Amino acid sequence: MSKNKGHSSKRGNLAVTAVALQDHILHDLQLRNLSTTDHSKTKAQKRESRSKSLKGNTKAIIDTGLKTTLQDPKVEDPEKEYVLDPKPPPLTLAQKLGLFEPPPPLLSSDEWEKVKQRSILQGDSMQPCPICKEEFELRPQVLLSCSHVFHRACLQAFEKFTNKKTCPLCRRNQYQTRVIHDGARLFKTKCATRIQAYWRGHVVRKWYQDLRRTVPPTDAKLRRKFFEEKFTEISHRILCSYNTDIEELFSEIDHCLAINRSILQQLEDRCSHELTEEDWEKIQIQALHRETYECPICLTPLPPLTATGSGDSHQDASGMRCSQTSRETVLLSCSHVFHHTCLLALEEFSLGDCSPFHACPLCRSCYQKKILGY
Repeated sequence: MSKNKGHSSKRGNLAVTAVALQDHILHDLQLRNLSTTDHSKTKAQKRESRSKSLKGNTKAIIDTGLKTTLQDPKVEDPEKEYVLDPKPPPLTLAQKLGLFEPPPPLLSSDEWEKVKQRSILQGDSMQPCPICKEEFELRPQVLLSCSHVFHRACLQAFEKFTNKKTCPLCRRNQYQTRVIHDGARLFKTKCATRIQAYWRGHVVRKWYQDLRRTVPPTDAKLRRKFFEEKFTEISHRILCSYNTDIEELFSEIDHCLAINRSILQQLEDRCSHELTEEDWEKIQIQALHRETYECPICLTPLPPLTATGSGDSHQDASGMRCSQTSRETVLLSCSHVFHHTCLLALEEFSLGDCSPFHACPLCRSCYQKKILGY
């Protein structure tokens, strides 16, 4: 009998050990549809716990008809870090029997700080998420107890797909997770740096454009183009600021043309009018009264004029007669006298004037001329 009892106890221990190992393996794999406990009992226990929690949370409220002031809920810090596993997982039967080591205890704040420092030294938050290969930006971020960092949504999808709680990088089982915001802070710093760089670039480009608009370049072609643009800008600004009345402008132009036509008509009448011999005699008398002895152009002596307009010959100290000059003298209608050759040379030199609108070299009036004998 004692042998049978010992044999049965060994069999019982082996059966308990096998069941404990099977339960531990199923719990480790996290197969939800399989469990050593009764499925119906677990559902009933869950329902009872839910009803108890609801009964405990219900409170009687008396309606007084008065408006109640809602208290503002406390605003939590959006960058507060917290652990997603507040309680350690329950021990399996194999762990209770000592067949497997129990899960590690929850990390303290100092231990989490060491894990975070190790992650910072590795630069995990600066790199993309190892699962989706995208930047963390402002999306939720989790730090594992093995110092690896992932998107929270990516890690949840990985756990749901593999049905295991193992790190995607180091394959560590039963890790602990903590929500951090290092990636969001780095992304905000990067955005602020980028905005500052764009703003500085805008300021520098604007300063350079103002410099190019105000300082002329040293190159000859660019300098010419610079001043052409300046003149164009100034003329355009003047035209835009000056209000012109087209009708008034045309009337002013017509008035100026009428005045010019009248002046030209007077000049034409004055110059085209032929002078008579009597008029020339009066002009010659005026020239005699002027007592002009030199040509105003060449500054050489002129032959003396007489009332008849012929040159006068005189006798020198030896009693011989000689002519005063062999050059012809011309009398103008303005009573000025010149050498004919000098006046012709002056008329050829003044290309802007044309006959009969040549101007007298002295009084600047239009003239008619008469060649006098000598």
